[in-house]
Amino acid sequence: MMMLKKLVDEIQGRNVLRDHIRIDFEDSEKRIKFIESECKHYEAPHAGKPFKLELFQKAFVEAIFAIKIYDEELERYVRKYQNVLFLVGRKNGKTPLIGAICLAEWFCGPTGLKVLCASNDYEQADLMFQAINAMREESKTLEKVTRKNIKGIFFGNPKQKKKKGKFSYQNKGSIRKLSAKTGAKEGRNIGIGAVDEVFEMEDNSLVMPIRQALSTQDEPLYFELTTEGFTNDGYLDKRLVDARKVLRGEVEDERWLIWLYTQDNEKEVWIDEKSWYKSNPGLGKIKKWSFLRQMVQEARTKTDTKAFVLAKDFNVKQNNAQAWLQPEDIKNDLTYDIEDLRECVGIGAADLSETGDLTNARVLIYNPKNKMKYLITKYFIPISKLEQMEGEEKEKYLQWVKDNHLAICEDTEVDQSDVVAWFVSLYKKYKIRVFMTGYDKWQAKAFKKEMQDYGFDIDKIEQGYDLSNAMTSLETDLKANRVNYNQNPIDIMCLENTSMKWNSAGTKRMPVKVQGDQDKKIDGAVTMLICYETLDRHRKDYMDIINRR
Repeated sequence: MMMLKKLVDEIQGRNVLRDHIRIDFEDSEKRIKFIESECKHYEAPHAGKPFKLELFQKAFVEAIFAIKIYDEELERYVRKYQNVLFLVGRKNGKTPLIGAICLAEWFCGPTGLKVLCASNDYEQADLMFQAINAMREESKTLEKVTRKNIKGIFFGNPKQKKKKGKFSYQNKGSIRKLSAKTGAKEGRNIGIGAVDEVFEMEDNSLVMPIRQALSTQDEPLYFELTTEGFTNDGYLDKRLVDARKVLRGEVEDERWLIWLYTQDNEKEVWIDEKSWYKSNPGLGKIKKWSFLRQMVQEARTKTDTKAFVLAKDFNVKQNNAQAWLQPEDIKNDLTYDIEDLRECVGIGAADLSETGDLTNARVLIYNPKNKMKYLITKYFIPISKLEQMEGEEKEKYLQWVKDNHLAICEDTEVDQSDVVAWFVSLYKKYKIRVFMTGYDKWQAKAFKKEMQDYGFDIDKIEQGYDLSNAMTSLETDLKANRVNYNQNPIDIMCLENTSMKWNSAGTKRMPVKVQGDQDKKIDGAVTMLICYETLDRHRKDYMDIINRR
C-alpha cells in the first residue's frame, strides 16, 4: 500500500520529482494489449485460453511502463522503474506474468533486445523460460516469426521469406536461461534480467553479474520474483530490509519498484480469511479458495505444513530453525513392563557422542495389533562430565543413574563397548533381538566393528535432512499417543530440547538443538529418529518377521 500511494502521487503529479516525471500510458497499453491478444495460457485448467490480466496485474504493468522520468544523460524521458522486486504468495501466477511481460517487451521493445531468465538452479530457471516459450508456441503470429533451439529463443523463422526487419534473422535479440550453478556468468550484455525464487540464494553471486550485464542499456529492466523462504540472513532477507527502508523514506532509491504482497502478521492468517488477499491477490481467480483453506486447516495441526504454508502462501518469514514439538505432544501417561516385550524383535539405534558428552542407545519394538511403538533406551555419560556438573543439574543426573536410566563410564569418554554390551544384554536377559541397528558414522568405527563381530546387522544413517520423513512420522505418532517411551525423563528432556532446521527450499528438515544451545541434549530424540528412519528403510523385511511371530 505504501508503494501504491507513491505511484498514485506520481500519476497525480504530487511527487517531489513531479517536474521530472511524465505519465504516458501508451507503452503500458501496448504491452497489456500484446499479452491479452497474443499470449495464451499453457497449463491446465486454462491451457489454450487467452491471457486476460487481472486488475492487480494491469496495475503492475502500468507501474513499470507508464511512468517516465527525464534522464539528463540521455536528454530524454525514459522508463522510471528499471529495478523490480515482486514478492507474492505461491500459485498467484507470478512466473507466467513476468514471463508474459518479458515476451511482450521482447516484441514491443527495441530491436536486438536480449532477455535472460535466471534462478538458483537450472530447473527453476527453466520454468520461466518454458513459460515464455509455451506462450510463444501457443500464438501462430509469434511462432511464425521466431524459432527455438537448444541455446534459446530467437527471431527469424526458416520458413519465412523476409530477410530483413525486426522479426527476421536481422534482429539478434534472444531469450536464454541461466542457473546460479552455471559458470561464466560475466561478460553478458542483456536488456531484461528476470531472477526467479531469490529466497533460496544465500548471497548475490548470481544477481550481481546479471545486474552488471544491464549497465549498457538505456532502459534496462531487472526483475526479482519470489515467495518468502527459510534461508536465514540470505540475499532476500537483505533485499527486503533495504526495500522497506526505501518505502519508509529512510533510503532513497527512486528507480526501484517494490511490489510486496504480504500479511501484516501471522495472527490474521488464522482468524481472518479476508486478509488472505494481502498475500494472494489472485485468490478466487487464479488461486483456489478451497486449496488455500485446506492448506490452512492442515497447518493448524502439522508443524511442517504450518511453516511451509506461512512462508509460501502468506509470505510470513519463517526462521529455518524453529520449535518442533509442543509440550502436549511429548508428554503422555503410557508405560510398559519390559517383561511384556520378552522375545520381541526390534529396530536399534545409537547416537555416539563426542568426547565427554552424552551417548544414547535405543531399541524400537513395533506391535502391529495396537500400532504402538515401544522404546527401550539406555543413556551413557563419562564420569569426568558428571564431575563437572554442579547443583541441581548434578542432582538430576545422579537421580537418573539411581533410576537406571543412565550409566556412568569410568573414563573421560563413553566406551563404545559399553553401548554394544547393552544391546547384547537385551538378548541375554529378555531374548529381545535387534533386526537392524541404525547408527551415525560420527565416531563410529569401533562401534561398527564390534557390533558386526557380535553378528548385528547395521545401517549407516546420516544425521541431516535424511531424517526429515522420520521427523514427520515420529511427530504424527507422538500426537496420536502411539509412542511408549515408558516415561523416561531423559527422553522427555531431549524431545523438549529439539528444534528443527529447514533447508533453503522449505522441503526438508533436520533436528537441531533449541536456539543452537550446545549445552542442550537431544541425543534421545536423534536415536528415536534414527529408529524411525531405519524402520522405514527395512520395513518390509521387519514386518515379515514380526507378522510371522
